[in-house]
Amino acid sequence: MAYWLLALTIAIPMGLDLYLPVPEKNPLTQEKIELGRRLFQDRRLSRDRSIACSSCHEPERAFSDGRPVAIGINGQVGRRSAPALINRGYGRAFFWDGRAVTLEEQVLQPIQDPKEMNMTLAEVSARVGIPPGDISRALASYVRSILSGNSRFDRFANGDRRALSPEQREGLRVFRGKGNCTSCHVGPNFTDERFHNTGIAWRDGSLQDEGRSAVTGKLDDRGAFKTPTLREIARTAPYMHDGSLVSLEDVVEYYDRGGNANPALDSELRPLKLTASEKRSLVAFLRALSGTVTGR
Repeated sequence: MAYWLLALTIAIPMGLDLYLPVPEKNPLTQEKIELGRRLFQDRRLSRDRSIACSSCHEPERAFSDGRPVAIGINGQVGRRSAPALINRGYGRAFFWDGRAVTLEEQVLQPIQDPKEMNMTLAEVSARVGIPPGDISRALASYVRSILSGNSRFDRFANGDRRALSPEQREGLRVFRGKGNCTSCHVGPNFTDERFHNTGIAWRDGSLQDEGRSAVTGKLDDRGAFKTPTLREIARTAPYMHDGSLVSLEDVVEYYDRGGNANPALDSELRPLKLTASEKRSLVAFLRALSGTVTGR
């Protein structure tokens, strides 16, 4: 069971809630955060000692990696992109398909994935001299310290009317209105933490990735993927679970045409018919969601 804890160990940027949801069994401490930071950068967590967590989650890219899909040891190519880790302490489900329900569970899966780091927990524990449970709690604590806020949008929302340019203010209007972006990207973290079929996995008459349904077994979840945060979105290209959209302009064009039609397409997806000016303004607003990132 989780409770809300005042995160005195973390300087929370403006624009986020003051409280982080933290499990009772893993209270935040500076010592655990620092241990997690070291483990996050430790290549001993991979079988051939060639990669660390930070190899796929680079601080300068808002803890993403700039690749269409993740690359593991021996150059093995994964199926999906490495999600940005910012503000995951506020998350309710983890990975693109939501197969992990806590950060403590999520942080151990890449270590054990044969296509990523390919280690057993016993082997990692022996290498670093730390019990698996402590590794899990430390890494999860560090990820909770990775936060983004204090963007131009946050300053605007807090009363600085000059923080957004006229074009960005127009983009905000499109975002909240004609663009229908708030049907999924809501709240201070710009995500509903739910799963949606936008059609991105539908090609040549079939789904290339079952998405959420591979976890739940539900037909309604076919091709559905978790809504990512839009904070720091300008730093986390390429986009979508498969990295198939290269730029923010590509993303806006994709949604403007209503995604890829398929039997399970989300009901909120429809052609938007944005003008060229509205598209440019929307991209300008999305760029205004970059701010201060902690956890570096």
